[in-house]
Amino acid sequence: MNARLDHHNPLVFDTHELGRRPGALRKLTRSVPAPKDFGIDGVIGAPEGAPVELDLRMESVMEGVLVTGTARVTAEGECVRCLEPLGQEVAADFQELFSYHDTDDRGRVRAEPADDAEDDEDTLFIEDGLFDLEPVLRDAVVLALPMQPVCRETCAGLCSTCGIRLDDNPDHHHDAVDIRWAALQGLAETVKDGEKDNMGGAEAGVDEKQEK
Repeated sequence: MNARLDHHNPLVFDTHELGRRPGALRKLTRSVPAPKDFGIDGVIGAPEGAPVELDLRMESVMEGVLVTGTARVTAEGECVRCLEPLGQEVAADFQELFSYHDTDDRGRVRAEPADDAEDDEDTLFIEDGLFDLEPVLRDAVVLALPMQPVCRETCAGLCSTCGIRLDDNPDHHHDAVDIRWAALQGLAETVKDGEKDNMGGAEAGVDEKQEK
């Protein structure tokens, strides 16, 4: 069974008003603060405490409460091309069934069979008429976020040679040097320097003969 939920948590919702009659429906909107680490670590996400706007539809069904909704939040990150900060509006749709625990004739929760333990790990339950939306919301928003965010689709990125932002200087370029000739060019410069040294030595010899 899940730990007791805190009804003061803005991401914990109460189903008591909905009741357990199948077909009962309740709609609501709520602005909640983004929880910690709400996004893709090191890439993009909503800052802790940023407003998350929720539109929810809660419907009572035989097994529990079916929750359908949309979350809207502004995520912040860094452009993968030019490394500039960016902000992006994200809308994430989700739907999840929060299940009732099986109870006996006295309303007590029955012990779950051992072979159902694995299924229970993937099941979200209603506890004392409350359910926690955070795990559902977190999964939905993370899936809606871009793995490689860009400030705009046409971002040219950075110069691979000097690192300048190309959008700030569209005419920026470097003269290309053919690496096949670079070694020969270096060799030619070395030969020229050697010839100059030899010429300097020869001139010194001539001067000495003239002095004699």
